[in-house]
Amino acid sequence: MYKLIKKILFKFNPEGIHYTVTDALKLMQKVWGFPKLMKSVYDLKHPSLKKTVFGLEFKNPVGLAAGFDKNGEFIEEFSNFGFGFIEVGTVTPLPQPGNEKPRMFRLKADDALINRMGFNNKGVEVLARKLKTVKRDGLIIGGNIGKNKNTPNQDAVNDYIKCFDVLFDVVDYFVVNVSSPNTPGLRDLQEKEPLMNILNTLQKRNLKNNISRPILLKIAPDLTDSQLDDIVEIVQETKIAGVIATNTTISRDNLIATDKEKSEMGGLSGKPLTKRSTEVIKYLSQKSNHSFSIIGVGGIHSAKDAQEKLDAGASLIQIYTGFVYEGPGLVKKILKSLIR
Repeated sequence: MYKLIKKILFKFNPEGIHYTVTDALKLMQKVWGFPKLMKSVYDLKHPSLKKTVFGLEFKNPVGLAAGFDKNGEFIEEFSNFGFGFIEVGTVTPLPQPGNEKPRMFRLKADDALINRMGFNNKGVEVLARKLKTVKRDGLIIGGNIGKNKNTPNQDAVNDYIKCFDVLFDVVDYFVVNVSSPNTPGLRDLQEKEPLMNILNTLQKRNLKNNISRPILLKIAPDLTDSQLDDIVEIVQETKIAGVIATNTTISRDNLIATDKEKSEMGGLSGKPLTKRSTEVIKYLSQKSNHSFSIIGVGGIHSAKDAQEKLDAGASLIQIYTGFVYEGPGLVKKILKSLIR
């Protein structure tokens, strides 16, 4: 069924059709019986799927990655598809339009996407207000936070503090995003000194509260082994909860896509990222002696891909491009496989 729907959807601009579909889901959510119908088709509950990771109980280990719902506007709609958790954002202190359009491109031959969205969002205050109204029903919500494009890197820590403070009471965990390739200079914050400053500052702020929130770091797949060694050391020294591996890649190796398609600037996601993201998960898991939690994301298009991430050392997984190419039924396929 989804193969037919996808043929129609893929005739339209990727960003435009995304909002058309999500707006339609929002409208249908108000139709009596529709949410219950969606849950009956896509949701799957089983005691063996429950997982406790960094102190939080997840009803299942399959999440929706950040970027799909930047402003937290469609959480209840997406929860109908069986996700155990949803990560909103990346959000910045001030609203910003992101990069010029077009800024998202399909590489159909590779089952991939290239995006250079640029942290387009309505700002952290708007997101916080929205999250206060969401019906959660056991759903875990993560907040992915970043810096505004115009904030110099030396002042970036203040942007992360602002987002952290505003979202503290309305999210279950935080993700520090310093790995998007679409904000100029952002990846420089993955270097040891600035990253230690950001994470230590947030941890001090976190530990001042009677209730603390798990903090995770989202990293790029393009880091060298030496840089990954630094990441392990940083996570252990700052005592954050773990890592999300990985964000999109700037690599264009081994693509079937045309030269024109490959030449688009931005981060590549989808099947071409499957192997590398799993390699990073395995490296971090083994190098750290399994001392922190890892959420695996990157090129999960099947139950087999999901299992490989878990076998490599991930405690939880997230999907994004696989959700676009394989459809909402992918979540249930993965969950059924995990039960077996």
